[in-house]
Parts: sequence; structure tokens; C-alpha cells
Amino acid sequence: MGEWGVGAGLDGKGVVVTGAAGGIGREVVAAFARAGARVMAVDLDQASVDAVVAGLPAAGHIAVAADLSDLEQHAALCEQAHAQLGSLDVLANLAAVLRRRTTLDDVSEADWDLQHDINLKAAFFLCRAAGNVMRRQGNGGRIITFTSQGWWTGGYGGSVAYAAAKGGIVSMTRGLARTFGPDGITVNAISPGLVETPMLTDGLDEATYEGLKAATPLGRVAHPRELAGPVVFLASDHASFISGATINVSGGFLMY
Repeated sequence: MGEWGVGAGLDGKGVVVTGAAGGIGREVVAAFARAGARVMAVDLDQASVDAVVAGLPAAGHIAVAADLSDLEQHAALCEQAHAQLGSLDVLANLAAVLRRRTTLDDVSEADWDLQHDINLKAAFFLCRAAGNVMRRQGNGGRIITFTSQGWWTGGYGGSVAYAAAKGGIVSMTRGLARTFGPDGITVNAISPGLVETPMLTDGLDEATYEGLKAATPLGRVAHPRELAGPVVFLASDHASFISGATINVSGGFLMY
């Protein structure tokens, strides 16, 4: 297994993190860089990912602007990671969008399509593209997806469409784990509870927010950096026999 540490085995590995400019994403990027990995930070806006990469320790990191709803970009993105990082060993797919709507009747077809296109459809095709590169390399790999407490609860604060897509992530993760397992590629999902990010608070009324916080046994929301550790763990040598799992990181909001 090598040296004992949270990021055991990650030194020199090539890692792609999507949603890298978001609250959780930038913490995940920084954690991988501190573990010695070379990171490709991916998000919509070039200036935002440039800023994320500029603050990283060591060299060899890359900032890439990409719209993941354009499925044609996925294979090229993974090939770029392989070429510029030297290998593609880990994909952490955090990219997601949420549109809250007060009632079910307020949910438009466009709302539904946007959230499923980014949160589920793009996730599948990007994971497939990354898995195919890892297969070709022949050294195994790690794919880490992001779901939400909504996969279990159905969501709060007008997030039914979002929760539906995130439920799909859990099933997709299990299916990918079965498919890629023989190639030594593990596939796992992280399920955050309440995390202090703009996505959580945007459009969420104060009463609902306080109620959700009160329903969390730890009595608070998570800082984004508290999600980075579980992601790095799943990518490390310590998690080499974990696959198809959904890791609950919710401060006790969910218990399973």
C-alpha cells in the first residue's frame, strides 16, 4: 500500500476534478494537489479555474474551461488529461446545477432537462470516457461521483427534479462499478448533506434552512473542505476494495 497517509498512493497521479471552481470543487482540487497529485481543474469559466490552479502547491496542474453538457467534449477532455498529466487515474465529477421551484407546477421542461442533462446524462458519458481511458492504461483507476442527500429524501426546498437526477447517480454509480470492476476501476459516490455553498442557499428560504440544520445531529452545516477528505480517501490506496458504495457525509442528517 505504500506510505501511510490520507492520500496514500496519489503522489504523481493524474486527477480530473469537474465543478472545480465551486465551493466544494476548489477544496477537492486543493486536497488532491496537497496529496501530490497532478490535477486538471475543469469548470465553465476559464478565469475561475485559472484562479483555482494558481493557488495550488507544486507544478503540473491544468485549468480547463469546458461545458460538460456538450457530450462531444468528453473524450477529448479525458485524452487531454492523459496527455498533459501523464496519466488519468482519478475522475472526481462534482459538476452540477440546481434550480429550485416553489411548487411542482412551477417546474418547466427546461428546468427538468437542464438538471438531468448536467447532473446525470453528462455524468454518465464523462465517467464512461474516463473509464475507457483508464481501461486502456491497464492500471485500474478511481471514479468518484457526487449525489446528494436528496437521492434518499427526495429533496427539500423545491428540488424534486434535482433529487431525481441525484437518485439516478446512485444507481448509475453501482452499474459503472459492476462494469469497470474487472478492470480494477472502482466507482463510488459521495452523498453530502448540508454544505455551506451558494448552491445550498440560493432560493432556499430561511425557515427551511434552519429546519434542515436543526435536523442534523451535529447541529450545523458542513464547510466545503469537510467533503474533500472523503473524496481523497476514495481515490487513495486505502479505498482499494470499496466500490459501488454511496458514502454518507451528512453530519447524521441521513443515517444508513
